[in-house]
Amino acid sequence: MAVILVVDDEEPIQELLKFNLEKEGYTVLVAGDGPAALTMIEEKHPDLVVLDLMLPGMDGMEICNRLRQNSKYRDLPIIMLTAKGEEIDKVLGLELGADDYLTKPFSPRELLARIRARLRRAKPQTEEAELVRGDLRIDLNRFQVIVRGEAVELTPKEFELLRVLATHSGKVYSRDELLERVWGYEFAGDTRTVDVHVRHLRQKVERDPSNPEYIETLRGIGYRLKE
Repeated sequence: MAVILVVDDEEPIQELLKFNLEKEGYTVLVAGDGPAALTMIEEKHPDLVVLDLMLPGMDGMEICNRLRQNSKYRDLPIIMLTAKGEEIDKVLGLELGADDYLTKPFSPRELLARIRARLRRAKPQTEEAELVRGDLRIDLNRFQVIVRGEAVELTPKEFELLRVLATHSGKVYSRDELLERVWGYEFAGDTRTVDVHVRHLRQKVERDPSNPEYIETLRGIGYRLKE
Protein backbone atom coordinates (compact mmCIF):
# COMPACT_ATOMS: atom_id res chain seq x y z
CA MET A 1 0.00 0.00 0.00
CA ALA A 2 1.11 3.58 -0.66
CA VAL A 3 3.07 5.75 1.77
CA ILE A 4 1.42 9.11 2.52
CA LEU A 5 3.25 12.07 4.09
CA VAL A 6 1.00 14.43 6.08
CA VAL A 7 2.54 17.89 6.56
CA ASP A 8 0.56 19.95 9.08
CA ASP A 9 1.48 21.79 12.27
CA GLU A 10 -1.89 21.15 13.97
CA GLU A 11 -1.76 17.98 16.06
CA PRO A 12 -5.53 17.29 15.86
CA ILE A 13 -5.33 17.37 12.05
CA GLN A 14 -2.29 15.09 12.09
CA GLU A 15 -4.11 12.58 14.29
CA LEU A 16 -7.33 12.75 12.27
CA LEU A 17 -5.55 12.12 8.99
CA LYS A 18 -3.24 9.45 10.41
CA PHE A 19 -6.19 7.53 11.87
CA ASN A 20 -8.30 7.66 8.69
CA LEU A 21 -5.44 6.89 6.31
CA GLU A 22 -4.10 3.99 8.37
CA LYS A 23 -7.64 2.60 8.59
CA GLU A 24 -7.55 2.41 4.78
CA GLY A 25 -4.26 0.51 4.86
CA TYR A 26 -1.87 3.37 3.99
CA THR A 27 1.47 3.86 5.73
CA VAL A 28 1.44 7.38 7.19
CA LEU A 29 4.38 9.68 7.89
CA VAL A 30 3.88 12.99 9.71
CA ALA A 31 5.87 16.23 9.60
CA GLY A 32 5.02 19.44 11.47
CA ASP A 33 7.02 21.96 9.41
CA GLY A 34 8.64 22.52 6.03
CA PRO A 35 12.25 21.50 6.72
CA ALA A 36 11.11 18.27 8.42
CA ALA A 37 8.84 17.54 5.44
CA LEU A 38 11.62 18.04 2.88
CA THR A 39 13.97 15.82 4.90
CA MET A 40 11.33 13.09 5.18
CA ILE A 41 10.60 13.22 1.45
CA GLU A 42 14.32 12.84 0.72
CA GLU A 43 14.73 9.91 3.11
CA LYS A 44 11.39 8.06 2.95
CA HIS A 45 10.22 8.68 -0.65
CA PRO A 46 6.45 8.91 0.01
CA ASP A 47 3.98 8.19 -2.80
CA LEU A 48 1.86 11.28 -2.08
CA VAL A 49 2.03 14.39 0.11
CA VAL A 50 -0.90 16.02 1.92
CA LEU A 51 0.48 19.52 2.46
CA ASP A 52 -0.94 22.28 4.65
CA LEU A 53 -0.57 25.76 3.18
CA MET A 54 -0.06 27.64 6.46
CA LEU A 55 3.06 26.25 8.16
CA PRO A 56 5.56 27.92 10.50
CA GLY A 57 8.74 29.19 8.87
CA MET A 58 8.34 27.69 5.40
CA ASP A 59 4.78 27.63 4.05
CA GLY A 60 3.22 25.04 1.77
CA MET A 61 3.68 27.22 -1.32
CA GLU A 62 7.44 27.30 -0.83
CA ILE A 63 7.64 23.55 -0.15
CA CYS A 64 5.59 22.82 -3.25
CA ASN A 65 7.75 25.16 -5.34
CA ARG A 66 10.99 23.53 -4.11
CA LEU A 67 9.70 20.04 -4.87
CA ARG A 68 8.61 20.98 -8.38
CA GLN A 69 12.01 22.52 -9.12
CA ASN A 70 13.67 19.20 -8.25
CA SER A 71 13.39 16.71 -11.14
CA LYS A 72 13.18 13.80 -8.66
CA TYR A 73 9.91 15.11 -7.22
CA ARG A 74 8.34 16.80 -10.23
CA ASP A 75 5.68 14.09 -10.48
CA LEU A 76 5.14 13.52 -6.74
CA PRO A 77 1.37 13.97 -6.15
CA ILE A 78 0.61 16.87 -3.79
CA ILE A 79 -2.76 17.67 -2.26
CA MET A 80 -2.75 21.05 -0.58
CA LEU A 81 -4.82 21.86 2.53
CA THR A 82 -5.67 25.32 3.74
CA ALA A 83 -7.99 27.11 6.14
CA LYS A 84 -8.26 29.88 3.60
CA GLY A 85 -10.94 29.92 0.94
CA GLU A 86 -9.79 32.77 -1.28
CA GLU A 87 -9.61 31.91 -4.97
CA ILE A 88 -6.17 33.54 -5.31
CA ASP A 89 -4.64 31.02 -2.87
CA LYS A 90 -6.09 28.13 -4.81
CA VAL A 91 -4.81 29.51 -8.11
CA LEU A 92 -1.33 30.12 -6.69
CA GLY A 93 -1.18 26.65 -5.17
CA LEU A 94 -2.13 24.97 -8.42
CA GLU A 95 0.20 27.18 -10.44
CA LEU A 96 3.09 26.18 -8.17
CA GLY A 97 2.41 22.52 -8.89
CA ALA A 98 -0.14 21.21 -6.38
CA ASP A 99 -2.28 18.49 -7.98
CA ASP A 100 -5.36 19.19 -5.90
CA TYR A 101 -6.63 21.60 -3.27
CA LEU A 102 -8.93 21.12 -0.27
CA THR A 103 -10.20 23.81 2.10
CA LYS A 104 -10.50 23.19 5.85
CA PRO A 105 -12.76 22.03 7.37
CA PHE A 106 -12.93 19.04 5.02
CA SER A 107 -14.46 15.59 5.07
CA PRO A 108 -11.91 12.76 5.59
CA ARG A 109 -13.99 10.76 3.09
CA GLU A 110 -13.51 13.48 0.47
CA LEU A 111 -9.77 13.62 1.08
CA LEU A 112 -9.47 9.81 0.85
CA ALA A 113 -11.30 9.82 -2.47
CA ARG A 114 -8.99 12.50 -3.83
CA ILE A 115 -5.91 10.62 -2.60
CA ARG A 116 -7.05 7.45 -4.34
CA ALA A 117 -7.73 9.37 -7.55
CA ARG A 118 -4.26 10.95 -7.50
CA LEU A 119 -2.51 7.66 -6.73
CA ARG A 120 -4.36 5.93 -9.58
CA ARG A 121 -3.17 8.60 -12.01
CA ALA A 122 0.39 8.32 -10.69
CA LYS A 123 0.62 4.54 -11.16
CA PRO A 124 3.31 3.46 -13.63
CA GLN A 125 2.11 1.87 -16.85
CA THR A 126 4.07 -1.28 -16.07
CA GLU A 127 1.64 -2.27 -13.34
CA GLU A 128 -0.60 -5.30 -13.76
CA ALA A 129 -2.75 -4.75 -16.87
CA GLU A 130 -5.03 -7.75 -16.44
CA LEU A 131 -6.76 -9.34 -13.48
CA VAL A 132 -7.64 -13.04 -13.82
CA ARG A 133 -9.97 -14.62 -11.29
CA GLY A 134 -10.98 -18.09 -12.42
CA ASP A 135 -13.02 -17.75 -15.62
CA LEU A 136 -13.18 -13.98 -15.13
CA ARG A 137 -10.65 -11.80 -16.97
CA ILE A 138 -10.51 -8.02 -16.52
CA ASP A 139 -8.39 -6.09 -19.02
CA LEU A 140 -7.61 -2.81 -17.23
CA ASN A 141 -6.16 -1.09 -20.31
CA ARG A 142 -8.98 -1.93 -22.71
CA PHE A 143 -11.72 -1.68 -20.08
CA GLN A 144 -12.88 -5.12 -21.19
CA VAL A 145 -14.31 -7.99 -19.18
CA ILE A 146 -14.36 -11.58 -20.46
CA VAL A 147 -16.35 -14.22 -18.61
CA ARG A 148 -15.99 -17.89 -19.60
CA GLY A 149 -14.42 -16.82 -22.90
CA GLU A 150 -17.06 -14.26 -23.87
CA ALA A 151 -16.85 -10.47 -23.64
CA VAL A 152 -19.52 -8.75 -21.58
CA GLU A 153 -20.44 -5.08 -21.77
CA LEU A 154 -20.30 -3.17 -18.50
CA THR A 155 -21.06 0.44 -17.71
CA PRO A 156 -18.09 2.49 -16.39
CA LYS A 157 -19.34 2.21 -12.79
CA GLU A 158 -19.97 -1.54 -13.12
CA PHE A 159 -16.44 -1.97 -14.47
CA GLU A 160 -14.89 0.06 -11.65
CA LEU A 161 -16.94 -1.82 -9.05
CA LEU A 162 -15.74 -5.16 -10.43
CA ARG A 163 -12.15 -3.89 -10.62
CA VAL A 164 -12.17 -2.84 -6.95
CA LEU A 165 -13.58 -6.20 -5.83
CA ALA A 166 -11.19 -8.19 -8.04
CA THR A 167 -8.07 -6.23 -7.08
CA HIS A 168 -8.36 -7.60 -3.54
CA SER A 169 -10.36 -10.78 -4.02
CA GLY A 170 -11.45 -12.23 -0.70
CA LYS A 171 -11.47 -8.82 0.99
CA VAL A 172 -14.91 -7.77 2.24
CA TYR A 173 -15.94 -4.22 1.31
CA SER A 174 -18.73 -2.44 3.12
CA ARG A 175 -21.24 -0.52 1.01
CA ASP A 176 -19.80 2.76 2.30
CA GLU A 177 -16.29 1.71 1.23
CA LEU A 178 -17.51 0.80 -2.25
CA LEU A 179 -19.40 4.08 -2.54
CA GLU A 180 -16.24 5.95 -1.67
CA ARG A 181 -13.94 3.94 -3.94
CA VAL A 182 -16.20 3.78 -6.99
CA TRP A 183 -18.36 6.90 -6.86
CA GLY A 184 -15.99 9.18 -4.99
CA TYR A 185 -16.39 12.23 -2.82
CA GLU A 186 -18.76 14.08 -5.17
CA PHE A 187 -21.47 11.41 -4.92
CA ALA A 188 -24.53 12.46 -2.91
CA GLY A 189 -26.55 9.22 -3.09
CA ASP A 190 -26.90 6.36 -0.62
CA THR A 191 -25.69 2.78 -0.26
CA ARG A 192 -28.67 1.35 -2.19
CA THR A 193 -26.80 2.49 -5.31
CA VAL A 194 -24.17 -0.17 -4.55
CA ASP A 195 -26.81 -2.90 -4.22
CA VAL A 196 -28.38 -1.94 -7.56
CA HIS A 197 -25.02 -2.02 -9.38
CA VAL A 198 -24.06 -5.34 -7.79
CA ARG A 199 -27.36 -6.79 -8.96
CA HIS A 200 -26.79 -5.57 -12.52
CA LEU A 201 -23.21 -6.81 -12.43
CA ARG A 202 -24.31 -10.27 -11.34
CA GLN A 203 -26.80 -10.43 -14.18
CA LYS A 204 -23.92 -9.90 -16.60
CA VAL A 205 -21.15 -12.07 -15.15
CA GLU A 206 -22.84 -14.84 -13.15
CA ARG A 207 -24.30 -18.03 -14.62
CA ASP A 208 -27.02 -17.90 -12.00
CA PRO A 209 -27.37 -14.46 -10.34
CA SER A 210 -29.40 -16.02 -7.51
CA ASN A 211 -26.47 -18.34 -6.69
CA PRO A 212 -23.37 -16.25 -7.51
CA GLU A 213 -19.99 -17.88 -8.02
CA TYR A 214 -18.04 -14.59 -8.12
CA ILE A 215 -19.65 -11.75 -6.16
CA GLU A 216 -20.60 -12.86 -2.69
CA THR A 217 -22.88 -11.03 -0.25
CA LEU A 218 -21.97 -11.07 3.44
CA ARG A 219 -25.25 -10.17 5.08
CA GLY A 220 -25.03 -7.04 7.18
CA ILE A 221 -21.41 -6.45 6.13
CA GLY A 222 -20.97 -5.96 2.40
CA TYR A 223 -19.58 -7.69 -0.68
CA ARG A 224 -16.48 -9.51 -1.80
CA LEU A 225 -15.17 -11.35 -4.85
CA LYS A 226 -14.67 -14.99 -3.93
CA GLU A 227 -11.05 -16.13 -3.92
